[in-house]
Amino acid sequence: MALDVPVPDPPSLSGPQTRGEYEAIDNEIVDTSDDYRREEVEGFFQAGTWQDAFEEWTTSAGLSTAEFAVVERLDLIEAFDFYWDPASDEVGYRAPELPDDAADEYALDDPDGIDMALDSLGRIVSEVLENDYVLRDDDDFGFFDDEDVAYGDREE
Repeated sequence: MALDVPVPDPPSLSGPQTRGEYEAIDNEIVDTSDDYRREEVEGFFQAGTWQDAFEEWTTSAGLSTAEFAVVERLDLIEAFDFYWDPASDEVGYRAPELPDDAADEYALDDPDGIDMALDSLGRIVSEVLENDYVLRDDDDFGFFDDEDVAYGDREE
């Protein structure tokens, strides 16, 4: 059954600003530049990526309205981080997890299911952004052409 909730505002992307702040990256040299291009990703969110992806996610989220209300109460949508990964030339994401005490506090039957649903939302947002909003062609493969970032100029 689809989750019938209004589309929340997209997260403001203010995650770690350097590669060294991600646990998965073992980087002894601290890079202080933000090459994750969060502003551009936020621009795509405003152009419709977030709405399209969220609506797609609700068809298979597997959450009840009550479980999603807990996600909202805990501000977990805002805790998402989406960024361009220059190493793989793809959009990456970090999905939030329920706090350890949330299952007891909110009498949740399946806290792992909520974590899995949040991860699924991150994956769908990344896929919709890559497949529907970021224009690629054979000559210029990549997310962001430094000379021309066109938000919302997607092909229908």
